[in-house]
Amino acid sequence: MSHRNARLVLAAVIASVAAALVSASTPVFWQVATRADLLKGEVDNLSLDNDGRLSLGPPTSLIHDSSAPFLWAMIPGPDGSVVVGSGNEGKVFRVDKDGKAATLYDASELEVHALAPAPGGGLYVAASPDGQVYRVDAKGTATPFFKPEGKYIWSLAVDTSGNVFAGTGEKGLIYKITPEGKGTVFYKTRSTNVMALTFDKAGNLLAGTESPGRVFRIDRGGQAFVLLESGFREIHSLRLDDKGVIYATAVAAKAGSDDRAPEAGPSEPARAVPVPLVTTEITGISIIDVGVSATTDAKATPAKIGLRGSKGAVYRILPDGLWDTVWESSDDTPYDVAFAPDGSLLIGTGNKGKIFRVAGDPPQVTLVGRAPAQQVTGFLTMPGGDTLFVTSNPGKVFRLSPGRADRGTYESDIRDTQTVSSWGAISWKGTTPPGTQIDLRTRSGNSQTPDDTWSPWSEPYRNQDGQQIQSPKARYLQWQATLTGKAASPVLTSVTAAYLQRNLRPRVTLITVYPAGIVFQKPYSTGEAEISGFEDGWPDTRPSPTALAAGSPGGISIGASPIGRRIFQKGLQAFTWKAEDDNDDKLLYDVLYRREADTTWKTLKRGLADQLFVWDTTSVPDGTYILRIVASDSASNPPSSSLAGEADSAAFDVDNTPPTIRVTGIRREGGRTTVSFEVTDDQSAIQRMDYSLDANRWRPIYPKDGICDSRLEQFELVLEGDPASVVLRAMDAMSNVSTARAEMAEKREARVGRQEGKVGR
Repeated sequence: MSHRNARLVLAAVIASVAAALVSASTPVFWQVATRADLLKGEVDNLSLDNDGRLSLGPPTSLIHDSSAPFLWAMIPGPDGSVVVGSGNEGKVFRVDKDGKAATLYDASELEVHALAPAPGGGLYVAASPDGQVYRVDAKGTATPFFKPEGKYIWSLAVDTSGNVFAGTGEKGLIYKITPEGKGTVFYKTRSTNVMALTFDKAGNLLAGTESPGRVFRIDRGGQAFVLLESGFREIHSLRLDDKGVIYATAVAAKAGSDDRAPEAGPSEPARAVPVPLVTTEITGISIIDVGVSATTDAKATPAKIGLRGSKGAVYRILPDGLWDTVWESSDDTPYDVAFAPDGSLLIGTGNKGKIFRVAGDPPQVTLVGRAPAQQVTGFLTMPGGDTLFVTSNPGKVFRLSPGRADRGTYESDIRDTQTVSSWGAISWKGTTPPGTQIDLRTRSGNSQTPDDTWSPWSEPYRNQDGQQIQSPKARYLQWQATLTGKAASPVLTSVTAAYLQRNLRPRVTLITVYPAGIVFQKPYSTGEAEISGFEDGWPDTRPSPTALAAGSPGGISIGASPIGRRIFQKGLQAFTWKAEDDNDDKLLYDVLYRREADTTWKTLKRGLADQLFVWDTTSVPDGTYILRIVASDSASNPPSSSLAGEADSAAFDVDNTPPTIRVTGIRREGGRTTVSFEVTDDQSAIQRMDYSLDANRWRPIYPKDGICDSRLEQFELVLEGDPASVVLRAMDAMSNVSTARAEMAEKREARVGRQEGKVGR
């Protein structure tokens, strides 16, 4: 298909979808195009490289599915078989190359944490807790070999002379046991547990400990040297490559962490062990790539490690003692490492069953396996290039083979569209060499986890430039990609699915009515200061110099827009509100009002984009009012499907009329005068009363009942001398102010008349 025809097909698909839908007019495009996006899905027999490209990966297969929740240790057996130690059943079983398993030994203890080969085709079995080391012959007959003091036996190693070394807990002792079963303490590590033992090429014993996480090198005479102080809690395993380089897995397991599980005893030491879980049967292995930090800084110190939220790390210790960190993760806990045929390092982790590959210099980290289990707990490299690994939760044995699979699948993460949605087109980008193919399918449902209520997988979509999604309308969508190829591999780089949400009604969730006269200056205005949210009504919308001088430096934010400092401007009433729209549509607001006793709403403003409005209340009579905010998504939807939501404010008072001062009586007694007066207001309570004598400063007057709290207050003022020089000032709760002289009404009228007569002459 030509590019021009492909564009026409895609345009036709989108146009037909848009014409058929009655919902939000803005489509949402769900694009999975980066490595981080692809890591959210599940894959089987696929590989994801550092550039975010999915291709066919190495094949994997299930060898044995045990009934045990934990598989701890694995060593090679005769004729290509392997021997595995388990828990919580304490069984040792042999699995042949065809996957057939037979119980070799059933210990009375619950856990078998370590195995080691014994002469004559037998093996040594370390059973815990409160157990001992057993010697089991090739026929499965077991005899007690050595019982240490410790509660746990975590590790075993056998030297070239047939001596067995056992790492124990809870005192961190290493025992040396002769072939005859006589044991003595070889070294006291001063740690809690000895988790790993092995020998280097010079015959020195290497030990990894817990609390603290250290690596020791101990010579034949029992002289120890600390090779690594990791800064982590535990060294879980030790492996040597053919050059004598030591690889140590360090974990930050602590009591109560997700990577621990209770064992048999109440005093179990802290160890990075899996937690038993109920799992669903899966038989594939996911092959994906992740971005895990890697470093080769040999100068890193323990103080810098384990303190950054890391769950674990893998250290490389060179024969000369220099070490560096080749892998570290804040998401995954390492349990064991192995060496692939190509020389790369494999790392088995939990709690998502990931297998990482580290290769190159500087190290490049790739996730090459994802087991259908919570933890990958042990590796074994077999002749011929296969790598076997055991898992826990559940306990299984798998084979990871070299080469490339002929078929692999990827299942995307579940897309939650927040509401029932209509699907548009699905398209993808990739390459398909001759003989290869990429098939995409979709399914949908209204439950968060796919189950039998979801639709079945659709028929394959074959047009990568865009094809209408056939799954039914629903809230959740998932897609699946199947890659096939023998001589070559197809490559998938991105997938895009379009959908339109059902339009949802916007909601006004909060309306704030500020005190009368409180407004906010525009923060970024040029020239004279202006008031935010006040666009018309007065010929001059600038606050007075007095208001600016009295303004508060504190401002507010309306959505993402900051509002300037707070000031006072008589006659103005400010409102702000919050609104939500689950479709993320653009909202416009209408502002309506009514008096409390009325039933008819009147419009103040239409089509506001901001969530702030300032009303000039001098344009309406005094009274109690209610404001209504109507939020509409019409800016993002056609008229036939746009919706509106509304909410009403609390009742508030409009009062622009000052209180009335009426002198009710003047009495003279000796040289003193008592002025009686009352103050009334039709709308709001009297807030304050002051007087000034002979143009001096204002002094407060208190009502007869002692408190200003009503619309009618009575006062008495006692003066020395003539009250004609006294001015009274009253203020109501809405900051309206009135003044009057302390004289009777008839005197005031006579005085006004005389003044008018003088003016007439």
